[in-house]
Amino acid sequence: MTQEPTRERRTVTARELADRFGVSPRTVVRMVAEERAAYEGRSRQRRDQIVELHRQGLKGYEIARELNVSAGLVSTRLKEARSAGVDLTRYAAAGETHEQGQA
Repeated sequence: MTQEPTRERRTVTARELADRFGVSPRTVVRMVAEERAAYEGRSRQRRDQIVELHRQGLKGYEIARELNVSAGLVSTRLKEARSAGVDLTRYAAAGETHEQGQA
């Protein structure tokens, strides 16, 4: 599974930049903000990855480590998926599926 590129951490606050450039902190936030469509797409993709990894049998903390997010976020997204009626049934192990097909 490919992992998203890591976004660089900010080293100054919006207020510091606003003071430096003579604008309001809100203007700075608006200028550096990610486009909503891009954010929502990235969020949807992460939500789908969380559900898929859960179905593969990974535990919450393993999913969090794999996707570089908090365990709380994983828990929240799985809870939202359950509430929305998403099937979170875990896949059978590869050996179990193969043996059932031979019987």
